[in-house]
Amino acid sequence: MPHQPDHRTDPGHAQDGPALDDPGLRADCANCFGLCCVALTFAPSADFPEHKAAGKPCSHLRTDFRCSVHRELRQRGFRGCTVYDCFGAGQKISQITYGGQDWRQAPGTADEMFALLPVVRQLQELLRYLTEALTLEPARALHGELRAALEELERLTLADPATLLALDVAARRAAVNPLLLRTSELVRAQVKGRKKNRRGADLLGARLRAADLRGADLRGAYLIAADLRGADLRLADLIGADLRDADLRGADLTGSIFLVQTQVNAARGDADTRLPPSLARPAHW
Repeated sequence: MPHQPDHRTDPGHAQDGPALDDPGLRADCANCFGLCCVALTFAPSADFPEHKAAGKPCSHLRTDFRCSVHRELRQRGFRGCTVYDCFGAGQKISQITYGGQDWRQAPGTADEMFALLPVVRQLQELLRYLTEALTLEPARALHGELRAALEELERLTLADPATLLALDVAARRAAVNPLLLRTSELVRAQVKGRKKNRRGADLLGARLRAADLRGADLRGAYLIAADLRGADLRLADLIGADLRDADLRGADLTGSIFLVQTQVNAARGDADTRLPPSLARPAHW
């Protein structure tokens, strides 16, 4: 379900370096064996209309691993499917780890394949953040460390299933996080003056219309259903921020860092919402 990105100037990102639009960092359903449609649990909620146990194929998964209701997912209550992105884990597991042999052809690999999805997805998400960090000119002094971390993680994603399943993913995240924090500090330092620190803050339903959040630290903030209409979020750090149903109409997110497509897909916006050029404007906005 890719859509056309907003190609306006992004002041926080350099023009060279690794490409954030690398297809290897985004879901490619055509080269995946429908892993997210089987491996994940669905529970009746605002995101799903029915229950589905982990390891059980969704009733709408076709024999060719395509979704039979893809064009109607939101109308049918499968909003969660339109938000989810495996960061390229699905096709990597399908085509590289298992060499293109699907779980129907080799049912003995099914449980292992499904168990790998959340592991590789987290590694791919870290690769996405490190790739972005390498495009950020203010963090150039860290590029050597960032590149080394990226190369190490990339090697890990190509490991055999047993190695991946034994991996302490939390420890890997903890090892990368200081680099991402230092990157964030260097980028946000471009905004002069005191910047808001709302890391991990409970901002559920907060009234932040037209707020000046330039260079703000919003890492892990709960911005569920927050009113961010017309807010200035340039150069804000949004890693892990929960933007479900956040109102981003008219907001400016150009230059915001560590914002990913899943967050944008979960929010509400319009034609006046300004996004970093690497992200696509959701069709439901």
